[in-house]
Amino acid sequence: MEKEIRWVGSAHDDLLNFPASARRQAGFQLSKVQAGLEPEDWKPFDEVGGGTREIRIREVNGAFRVMYVAKFDEALYVLHCFQKKTQATSQKDKRIAEARYRAIVHERKGKP
Repeated sequence: MEKEIRWVGSAHDDLLNFPASARRQAGFQLSKVQAGLEPEDWKPFDEVGGGTREIRIREVNGAFRVMYVAKFDEALYVLHCFQKKTQATSQKDKRIAEARYRAIVHERKGKP
């Protein structure tokens, strides 16, 4: 049984702006996560929020990232999709993902 994907904020639109090959790779990796498998290239990103992971996509057009949380039973939440411009993840991208993570936690606390 695959987990539903829930896109947070502009994450889906941001993914659609990736080049076609990066978009396909991101989709393939997310489908693996939906099925309960590990993506091919990822790293934990707990500084955004517990259980956050970052899928790393490297290709000729650059480096692309998909931050997500799959620890909740009800869904796989895609927090942020972006192209990396430098070696380190920018503070702006971290803040976006953190805010979206907090929004999910807040929304989940309000549900019975």
